[in-house]
Amino acid sequence: MAAKKKSKGRKKSSSRKSSARKSSRKAAKKGGRKSRRKSSGKKRTPNAAFMKPMRPSSDLANVVGSSPMPRTEVTKKLWQYIKRKGLQDSKNRRMINADENLRPIFGRSQVSMFEMTRLVNNHLKNP
Repeated sequence: MAAKKKSKGRKKSSSRKSSARKSSRKAAKKGGRKSRRKSSGKKRTPNAAFMKPMRPSSDLANVVGSSPMPRTEVTKKLWQYIKRKGLQDSKNRRMINADENLRPIFGRSQVSMFEMTRLVNNHLKNP
């Protein structure tokens, strides 16, 4: 009987070791996560380059207006125009179908929304 008790004791100790290993693995995984930053109450200041008023070209002025405005406003007005006219592709919403006013700006009939801002920047000049 004494031999049986020893074998049972060994099984229990080995199971304790494996559970200890599992818990240490979980702790190691949790330690690698990034903690969220707490806001310090400061508001982000806008980048001055984005807020500088730019004069749109004559082609772009047909869509967004001719008065000088920041690039962020130009992009907002361009998106308003695209939504109002329903120019987003129905299957792939990232693609924008150019109409007769946008074709001179984009240079082709369809562009992605990521290319759009790059192409529009070519039509903005310093006042």
